[in-house]
Order: sequence, then structure tokens, then C-alpha cells
Amino acid sequence: MSELAKVARGMVARGKGILAADESTGTIEKRFKSIGIESTEESRRAYRDMLFTPKGLGDHISGVIFYDETLRQKAADGTPFPQVLTRQGVLPGIKVDTGAVELAFCPGEKVTEGLDKLPKRCQEYVKLGAKFAKWRAVITIGKDMPSTTCIAANAHALARYAAICQANGLVPIVEPEVLMDGDHTIERCEEVTEWTLNAVYEALYINRVVLEESVLKPSMVISGKDCPAQAGVEEVAERTVRLLKRCVPAAVVGIAFLSGGQSDEHATAHLNAMNQMYKGKLPWPITFSYGRALQAPSLKAWRGAAQNVAQAQALLQHRARMNGLAAMGEYRAELEKKAA
Repeated sequence: MSELAKVARGMVARGKGILAADESTGTIEKRFKSIGIESTEESRRAYRDMLFTPKGLGDHISGVIFYDETLRQKAADGTPFPQVLTRQGVLPGIKVDTGAVELAFCPGEKVTEGLDKLPKRCQEYVKLGAKFAKWRAVITIGKDMPSTTCIAANAHALARYAAICQANGLVPIVEPEVLMDGDHTIERCEEVTEWTLNAVYEALYINRVVLEESVLKPSMVISGKDCPAQAGVEEVAERTVRLLKRCVPAAVVGIAFLSGGQSDEHATAHLNAMNQMYKGKLPWPITFSYGRALQAPSLKAWRGAAQNVAQAQALLQHRARMNGLAAMGEYRAELEKKAA
């Protein structure tokens, strides 16, 4: 087995998932505003320090996705963050895209940029300790959207990124996110997600990406946020897995879902339902790669104060444990109440 295939397997190890802590400076500024603290390099470092240093983080977290700034920062004791994670048996990863921009001639749609000089950046990230990378494409559902142009442009960029990562020693997380924003039905979400995944895997094939050295990070098949008819947990689980079985080759090492704006407990319940329904019947493990759905309670508790770190870390550990159980189909809602 190649080194990259081993890393990919480690990323989706049983009962573990990935913590997405790769918010851009602009995004983390918004999060900090919500708790009334200023976003400075030091406050961002202190926040990430809180996230990366709980004892036993590696019990339920297999990897952490860093932002460029964070990969270069150090914990309070002077240890570089990638080393802090490695010591806990957690794999350091890095977001390598530079964000989504307006797609020419496609109003309301975006394409993700960052392919320029990517080989060189990947080589530097490997030297800094990164083992895997992430690139997010966003697909919007709306009137006359998505367009064929948007699907094709994003699938191509994801595939080029994945090939460049593998050629330079990083496992690519392939993240095509069909956004929850809008009033579309779950049926429309399923249709668009199927189209997106088929286009992505065709592009990965054309670009010679080794599927055995890759992880998929998809969105779930879910009703639009503003849809009057919200599908239940069982329906989300059934439709999502049915679609994955249609579109995702068995050679892919694992699937780590994004939470995409779902509430903490909803994201956990959906993941758990999939694993309960299809235990032992799928070609790949199904786990989590959550950002807000892991961090939100910790961020609220932390509020930038050193005396709140222990409580914030306990909340992070709780959410990681709940999702670790969901990744094995062993989560129960009453476990939330016990922790509270």
C-alpha cells in the first residue's frame, strides 16, 4: 500500500472523523464578532490552541484541516501546531484553495480558484508537516442553477487540484458542496448532487487521480433551508446513501461528510442514521469532516478568555465523541442530555 493510501485510511479510521478548522481570516472574523472579540493573529492563534490541545483529541478526531496562517503558528508552549497534532496521533491537513469567485457569464454562480503555483505550495505544506489537503467547490441551487458551465468548471478544478496534490505527496479531500441555501426540495437536491458527483468522478478519471489515495467530502441530500417541507432524518439518510452508491466508486477510501450549516445535533443524527441503516453493507466508511457542527459550542463557551478554555475543550470533546459514535451507528440522542 502506498504512503498516501495509508494516510487516507487513517483519515477515515473507525469511530473517528476530521475537524475542519480552516476558516479563512474573513470567516473567522465573522465568528469572532458573534462572541464579541476582535480577530487578531494572536486571538486566532489562541482559539486554535484551545481546539488542538485537549487531552485525548485523537480518540475521535483523525485529522485537522488548517488554514495557511494556522499551519505556521505555534501552541502557547512554542510547539508548532502540526507537531501538537502529530503527538496526539492526529493528521495535520491544509486547505489549499484560495476561495470561490464569480463565474464569468453565470450570474449567481461561483468557481473555486487556487491552481496557480499549487505544486510549489503543496511541496511547502508537506515540509511544514501537512499530510492531506482540501479544496471546496460550491454549487448553488436556484432558478436556472446550477448551469452545466458551473458543474463542469468546478469538477475540472477539483480534479486538477487532486492530481497536483497526489503528485506532490498530499492526500486530496475532494469537496463538492451543494449548498443548503434556498427553498428547493430534497428531490431537487438529490438530482443536483447526482449530477455534480458524476461530473466530479468523470473529471477525476480524466485527470488520472488515484481513487485509492483520495477521500470524498460531500454534502448530504437534504431539503433547502427555506423549503416548507423538511425531510426527516431517515429520508435524508436513505436518499444520501442511495446516491453515493450510484455515483462513488468503491475504490474511494472513505466519505467524510461536511455539515453545511446543519445544527450540531442534526449533523450527528443524519450521520448516525446512515451508519445504522447500512452497517457493514457499504464499500467505504462514512464519517464526518465538520467545522461549525464541531466548533460552535466551544466557540460560545471560550469567548477569548483563558479561564474558559477547559469548558470549551470539554464541549469540543463531547461533540467529537458524539460524532465518533455516529460514525459507527452507535449514537443516541439521550447521550446529549447526559453531557448537558
